[in-house]
Amino acid sequence: MADTLFLVLRKVALSLGDAALEKLSTGVVEVASVQTDFEHGMKRIESEFMILQAFVSQVNAHNVGDKTLEAWLDQVTNVAHQVEDIVDEYSFLTSQAAVINNFFKRKFHQAKNFAAWQSLSNQIDEVEIRIQQLSTMKDRYAISVGEPRKSSTLQYARQLSLSDSAYLSDDAELVGNASEIRRLKQWLLSDRQDQSIMSILGMGGLGKTAIASSVYKNQRISRVFDCYAWVTLSQNYQVEDLMRQIMKQLIDPRAHMASGVETMSRVRLIEELQSYLRDKKYLIVLDDVWDTNDWLFFNCALVTNNHGSRVLVTTRKKDVASVANDGFVVELKLLPYTEAWHLFSQKAFCRLEDKICPVNLRPWAEKIVKKCQGLPLALVTIGSLLSYRELEEQEWSSLHNQLSWQLANSPQLSWIMSVLNLSLNDLPGYLKNCFLYCSLFPEDYKIKRRWICRLWVTEGLVEERGAGTTMEEVAECYLNELTRRSLLEVAERNVHGRARSFQMHDLVRDACLIVANREKFAVAYGASGINQVTSEARRLFVQKDGQSLKVAAASHIRSFILFDTQVASSWIDDISSKLRLIRVLCLRFANIHQVPGVVSDLLNLHYLDLAHTKVKHIPASFGKLRNLQVLDLRFSYVEQLPWEITLLTKLRHLYVYMLHDVQERIFDCFSATNIPGNISCLKNLQTLQSVSANKDLITQLRNLTLMRSLAIMKMHQNYIEELWGSLAKMPSLCRLVIFANSEDEVLNLVMLKPLANLKFFWLRGSLHEGVLPHMFASFEKLATLKLDCCCLKKDPISSFAHMLTLVDLKLYRTYDGQQLTFRAGWFPKLSSLELGDMEHLNSIEIEEGTMKVLHTLEMVGLRGLKVVPRGIKHIDTLQKMLLADMSK
Repeated sequence: MADTLFLVLRKVALSLGDAALEKLSTGVVEVASVQTDFEHGMKRIESEFMILQAFVSQVNAHNVGDKTLEAWLDQVTNVAHQVEDIVDEYSFLTSQAAVINNFFKRKFHQAKNFAAWQSLSNQIDEVEIRIQQLSTMKDRYAISVGEPRKSSTLQYARQLSLSDSAYLSDDAELVGNASEIRRLKQWLLSDRQDQSIMSILGMGGLGKTAIASSVYKNQRISRVFDCYAWVTLSQNYQVEDLMRQIMKQLIDPRAHMASGVETMSRVRLIEELQSYLRDKKYLIVLDDVWDTNDWLFFNCALVTNNHGSRVLVTTRKKDVASVANDGFVVELKLLPYTEAWHLFSQKAFCRLEDKICPVNLRPWAEKIVKKCQGLPLALVTIGSLLSYRELEEQEWSSLHNQLSWQLANSPQLSWIMSVLNLSLNDLPGYLKNCFLYCSLFPEDYKIKRRWICRLWVTEGLVEERGAGTTMEEVAECYLNELTRRSLLEVAERNVHGRARSFQMHDLVRDACLIVANREKFAVAYGASGINQVTSEARRLFVQKDGQSLKVAAASHIRSFILFDTQVASSWIDDISSKLRLIRVLCLRFANIHQVPGVVSDLLNLHYLDLAHTKVKHIPASFGKLRNLQVLDLRFSYVEQLPWEITLLTKLRHLYVYMLHDVQERIFDCFSATNIPGNISCLKNLQTLQSVSANKDLITQLRNLTLMRSLAIMKMHQNYIEELWGSLAKMPSLCRLVIFANSEDEVLNLVMLKPLANLKFFWLRGSLHEGVLPHMFASFEKLATLKLDCCCLKKDPISSFAHMLTLVDLKLYRTYDGQQLTFRAGWFPKLSSLELGDMEHLNSIEIEEGTMKVLHTLEMVGLRGLKVVPRGIKHIDTLQKMLLADMSK
C-alpha cells in the first residue's frame, strides 16, 4: 500500500519540477492563476502524502488479517489514485498546449479546455477534504500499524507455526533432494576441526526446514556433538528471546532457572552463551534467517573454536546464504515431475493400501501436480486436503478448476499462501510493485530482462540512484535482488552467463495476482479465472479471451498490454479509444496492419510497442507524443520514419528493423530504416536500432552522447572516419553493429582506434586489403565479436586471440584461406565459437591448452572441411556441437 503512495508522490514531485512548471507557464499562461493554484494545491497534498506514506510503511506481518486497517488502506488507495488522475490530467493538458504552434489554435484550445483546468482546482480541493476524512477515520476507529491486534496476532502465530510443523515432520515423508541431504550429512560428520558454517537456500515451501530437521534429528549426527540447539528466526523476533531459547536447549533446566537467564540483558546473555560454548563441540541450527544483520549478531555469540562445531542456516536469500564457508551452500530446486508425483501420491492416496492413483482421477491429479510445479509445500498440503475427499472425478476436477480461489480463501490451503506471502511482505517498497508487475505475465511465461526493465522504467517504478547509473541499470539491480531473494528464477542465460529471461513459480504468481487485484495495482484478464475488470485497476494485461472483455470506460487504466493475438483489429481500435491517459501501450504480436488512429492523441504515452505487427506506416502525427520514452517497432514492416520523430526529445530507446533472414546468412538480413529529420535533438537516446547511414545522420550522431546501443546499416567507406569521431563522443557505448552498404563496399578501418567500453561488436563487410585492423587486438572489454563477409586473406585468429574478455566469437564468410589455427593459451574465456560459410577452409587445427572453457561449437556451411578439426579431443569442456550444411 505504501508503494502506491510512493509512486504517486514521485509523480507529484515530477509535476512540480521546474521543467514541468515552465512548460505550463509558456503553454497556458493566459489561463488565470492556473499555475499558482495547481502548484500550491499539489504541494499541500504532497506534504500530507509524505506523512501518510511514513505511517502506512510501518504496516508489517503483525497487521495481517486486521480488517479495519485493510478497509482504511483501501480508502487511502482510492485517494492516491485520485491524485494520480489529477497529475495525469495536468500532464495531458499541458502536453496538448505544448504541441499547438499556431497562435489562433492555441487561443481556441485554451478557451475550449478552460473548464478542464478549472476542474483540476476543484479536484484538488476534494482530495484535501478526503485526506482530512482519512485522518478522522483513523482516530475514530483507533487504527494503528506495527502493533498487533488480537486477530492479527493469531494469524501471525499461525504463520510462525509453519516452521514448527516442518521441523516436526517425519523423515520418512521426505522425497527428493537425496544428494543435498547426503552432502549435508558429510559436512556435519567431517573431521574438519574449525567451526564450519553451512546454509540451505531456496524459495519458501521448498523444504529447507524439513531437510535441516532430518539431519538435525539424525542420531548418528547428534551423537558426535556435545550439545545442540534449534531456533527459528522468521521475520519478527526479539533477540533476547531467541538467545534464551538457545540457552534453554543447551543447558539443564535446573541450571537454567538457577542462572537467572530469564532476566539477563542481551550483553549478559551473549557472555553466558560464549562461556558455555567455548570448550564444546556444538551444532546450532538458525532456521528461516531473513537478514545478514541477524547473522552478524548470532555470529558474535557463537564462539569460534577448534572443536569441530557446526552452524546450519536456512534462508530464502542468497546474501544470507553467502555467510557460509566457501562450497558449503546447498541450493534446493523444485522437484522433478517424477518425484513430485511420488510425494503427492504419498499424501493424496495415503488411505489406499497401494497409494496408487485411481485411473479415473489420473488426468486431474496430473494437472494438480503440474500446477504445483515441484513445490513440496503445495504438493503435501493439497495432497493432504484431497486425501479426505471422495475419490470422485467431479470432486477433483472442481478443486483443480477453483485452485486459485481455494488458495486465497480455503483455511486448509492458507498455509501455502502464508509461506509465499512472507517473501512478498519482506520486500521493500521499491521492489514490491516491480514484483507484482512480473505476476501479470501469462503462466510459465519467460520474462525477457530487457523488456521488463524498459517497462518498469516507463511505468515510473524505478528510482534514480545517481548520475552515473541509468534507470535501466537500476532496474537490472532490482531483477538481481528478486533473484537473490528466491522470488524469480533465471530461465535462460546468454553466453556471458548473464540472465536473459526470468520465470515466476505459478503459485507465487497466484499469490501476487491476489495482492495486485486487492490493492488495485493491476488485473491480468484471463489469468487464473480472472474474467472481470474492476473500475479501479490501474493496469490491464489481457492474456486470453480478450474479445469478451467489455470496458465501458477505461480512464483509470494507465497501462494496457495485450498477449491475446486472436482479437480483431476493430476491438483494438475500440479499446484504444478509451485509454485517454494511458502511459504504456503494448500491442506486440497483435494482428494489425496500421497504427490505431487514436494513438497519436494519447499524449501521456511513455511506452509504445508495435513489435511483430504488420504495421508499415508511422504517421507524422506521432510528433505529438512528446512524453514517449520507448518506441518499439522491431519486426514490423516499417522502413521509413517521419521527420516528426525527431521532436520526441524524451525518447530513450528506438527500435525499428525487420529481419529478412532468420539464419542471418544473406548480406542484407536486416532492413535499414530511414530517418529524414535531424536526430541531434534526441539527446536522451540510449538505443538506436537500426538506421540507414547518410552523411547528415553520421554528423548528427556526435550529439547523442548517452548512446549505449547503436546499429547502422548501409555504411559507406567515406562515412567511416566521421562515424568513428562521433562514436568516440559516446563514453557509454557498449553495443555496436555496422553493416556495409553492399558486399562490394570495402571498409578501411586501419587508422581507427578501439572504443574503450565496447562489449559487443558486429561488423559485416569487406575489409581493406583483406587484413584485420590492429585495433581488434586492443579492445579491452569486448565480450562478443561477430565478423561477417570480411574477405580476409590471412588467418585472423591470432589478431584477437589474446582478448582476455572475449566470451563469444562468430566468424561467417570472414576468411578466404584454407586453414585456421587455435594455439595453446589463446582465448582463455571463450565459451562459444561459431564458424560458417568459409568455402575454401579445409583444415582447423586446435592445440592442447587453447579455449579451455569452450562449451559450444557451431560449424555451418564449411563444405571444404573433410575431417573433424584436429585436436578437438583437447576441448574437454565442450557440451554442445552443432554441424549444419557440411560436407558428407
